[in-house]
Amino acid sequence: MARGATRKLGLEINAKLYSRLDQVARANGQSRRFLLEDALRHYLEVVVPSRGIVRPQVMAQFRQSVDKNRKLMQLLAG
Repeated sequence: MARGATRKLGLEINAKLYSRLDQVARANGQSRRFLLEDALRHYLEVVVPSRGIVRPQVMAQFRQSVDKNRKLMQLLAG
C-alpha cells in the first residue's frame, strides 16, 4: 500500500501484548508501526467484512426454506 498522509495516534495497550509486539518486530526486523498498521489493515479488510458473511436476503430465504420443509426434517430426524 502506498504511503500517504499519516495521523498521529496515542494509545495504551496491555503490557504483555506490547512486549509480544516488540519481540516480533525485533525478530523480524520490522517496526512496531509497520506491524500495527498491517494488523489494523488485516482487521479492517478481512475480519470486519467476514462478520457479515451471511447477507440478510440469504438468511431470509434460508428461514423460509426451513419453515417450508419443517415437517420433512422432523420425519427424517425420526
